[in-house]
Amino acid sequence: MAVDEGMPAHGPAAGGTGATTNRQLAPFARRRDTLDSVVLAMLTAAATAPAFAEEATREVLPLSAVVITATRIEQSSFDLPVSIDVVDGEAMRNGQMMVNAAESLQRVPGIVAPNQYRFSSDQQVSSRGFGARSAFGVRGIRLYADGIPQSMPDGQGQMGTFSLSSAARMEVMRGPFSALFGNSSGGVIQIFTRDGEGDPRLTGGTYAGSYDTWRVGVGAEGRQAGLGYLVDVSRYQSGGYREHSAARRDHANAKLSWNLAEGSKATLVLNALDQPYNQDPQGLNRAQMTADPRQTPANSITQDTGGSKSQTQGGLNIEHRLGARDTLRGVVWTGVRKTLGRLSIPLNTAEVIKGSGGISAIDRDFHGSDLRWTHQADTPTGALTLTLGMDYEFMKDVRTGYENNAGTIGVLRRDEDNIVRNFDQYLQAEWKVGADWILSGGLRHSRITFRNDDRYIRTTGVGNPDDSGGVTYRNTSPVLGAVYHLSPTVNLYANAGKGFETPTFIELAYRAGGASGLNFGLQPSTSRNVETGVKALVGRSTRINLALFEVRTEREIVVDASAFGRSVYANAGRTQRRGLELSIDGRPLPQLQAILSYSRLDATFADSHRTSAGTTIQAGNQLPGTPRDTLYAELAWRHHASGFDTAVEARASSRVYVNDVNGDAAAGYAVVNWRGGFAQQLGRVELREFVRIENLTDRRYVGGVLVNDANGRYFAPAAGRNLIAGINAAIDF
Repeated sequence: MAVDEGMPAHGPAAGGTGATTNRQLAPFARRRDTLDSVVLAMLTAAATAPAFAEEATREVLPLSAVVITATRIEQSSFDLPVSIDVVDGEAMRNGQMMVNAAESLQRVPGIVAPNQYRFSSDQQVSSRGFGARSAFGVRGIRLYADGIPQSMPDGQGQMGTFSLSSAARMEVMRGPFSALFGNSSGGVIQIFTRDGEGDPRLTGGTYAGSYDTWRVGVGAEGRQAGLGYLVDVSRYQSGGYREHSAARRDHANAKLSWNLAEGSKATLVLNALDQPYNQDPQGLNRAQMTADPRQTPANSITQDTGGSKSQTQGGLNIEHRLGARDTLRGVVWTGVRKTLGRLSIPLNTAEVIKGSGGISAIDRDFHGSDLRWTHQADTPTGALTLTLGMDYEFMKDVRTGYENNAGTIGVLRRDEDNIVRNFDQYLQAEWKVGADWILSGGLRHSRITFRNDDRYIRTTGVGNPDDSGGVTYRNTSPVLGAVYHLSPTVNLYANAGKGFETPTFIELAYRAGGASGLNFGLQPSTSRNVETGVKALVGRSTRINLALFEVRTEREIVVDASAFGRSVYANAGRTQRRGLELSIDGRPLPQLQAILSYSRLDATFADSHRTSAGTTIQAGNQLPGTPRDTLYAELAWRHHASGFDTAVEARASSRVYVNDVNGDAAAGYAVVNWRGGFAQQLGRVELREFVRIENLTDRRYVGGVLVNDANGRYFAPAAGRNLIAGINAAIDF
């Protein structure tokens, strides 16, 4: 898929391997029984925990991370009635190149983050099956960086702006409480940058790997005269695993924080992303995948599929205490984003003339604000915390489309403004009832307006009338949850709620039958979500979480038809998601850490439906892009005296259907990775070296799928065995 943010990229069928590389980029040539046993063991451990609870509580509780996502205030994840996991910054940086979030998200249960080695399409992520159909970036999941939305008001978001090298932690929440953050049903992913503290510190790193891949980064942080600062800049470049897949990305992130007055703090966040070129190898059909997974369809090279993107964003967060019990917090942000995408769409066809051509240019302006008040009160039964807020977001895309004339701009085929704005109000409450119960709940009302102003009007030849228009969606989302302290180290919880997802502008872009104009008849999907689980702190060093959930969705948005590079979406009826998520994080020895996460997801169509072309999608078919089973396991060992550490990682996934009819599937796989490194302290200088080998056994497998691709080019191959090595240095002044 190319970088056209407005349209999924499915070019016309083309076989074979291109004979040349892009001239501009020549330098870069190149089972259920097991589940039952695990669950039984977890429940047995949880049941026996009270026997040693009093002895272990003080030492165990630090295993429960402090999080903000879910309640919008700092709170122990152990005491929340939600599924939420934290990936700390050290885990993101240890033995990683820190290029995309898939490196870290693979260890979180319920999350699927395929690595397709296609930077033009940005990182795809799904949570409990929500977002699996996305052809570009992330939808169905709200994204935040330091409290600043990285998702637009229509629900579409990109993870490319996440700065992994300067991150303190990443919080990943699944389930109904995500509805309190707005237009999403799958969850919330929020990354937090470190605060600049202490004496000045300079950092730097250089990394190199297979396929002419390298990355360099430098940073500075500290606190001077009350001003905390952190600045991080990096450049990544790769020739790509596949033909025609080279990419370059420059990234900068800055965070400044200072105290305005007693009880007042301001934080300024700035980030910039520039990807001046990204080649898109597109997907392969099964025959191409079998013959040579590194090849690229001929049309991809002929029409130079790929593109460029850049984004600059700034946000200001001010928090002010109003006495001992009240806090007022305001966030404002603004940004610009520019993209240029080239698709493999043929010239001079009626569909293209009525459509938008094979080159898309989008200039985006966006801004927003969030204001909330938090009040803490004492009641006869326990503490009560109330949060009341309102959120406004705006986005305007100036979109033009042109025919793709062998990679150069051709005839104008689209010229319009796309505008979306939302105005939401929300209320959250948490009430501690006695010593054993915590009740949580909330309500959010959303009003989201889409507007299209069409300037491309043609009355002769193949007609293209004025397609201006708009639509407004409204929804109220309630959630309720409860935690019961079975013991100091075992919590039981349950929650329920309603969520919704509007169509994104990508999904509104085209109408069935080749009709002109946006698909404003497409309705939002709504979900009813219930979840129950147990959180246990076992012994002095082990944390276990188990969640069971069910989601029933009405008017699920699916691909209705796909042709000539464009997808038309429709409401399919009811779907159902049932599943289980298990995570275990323990240290059986002081030097040894073991991590296990397992997910079971049964995501199916509950109703049969027919596409506009007359194809019947049978009830019971699995939602494409959603594996039933995923597993991540890691065993890490550290020798403190020498500074040596090493780890083995294993990932496994069951098969993934590629279309709604379940006519084909990417086979399941299991891969093993290894990493090792040394750390040294030489006076004020800290050094760290590492080597990482991915896909140790050189397994050939599909890294991700292009759902419902019109030409049967569903498969995005993962890389074979590959090597990464790097060195990091830090000096304190």
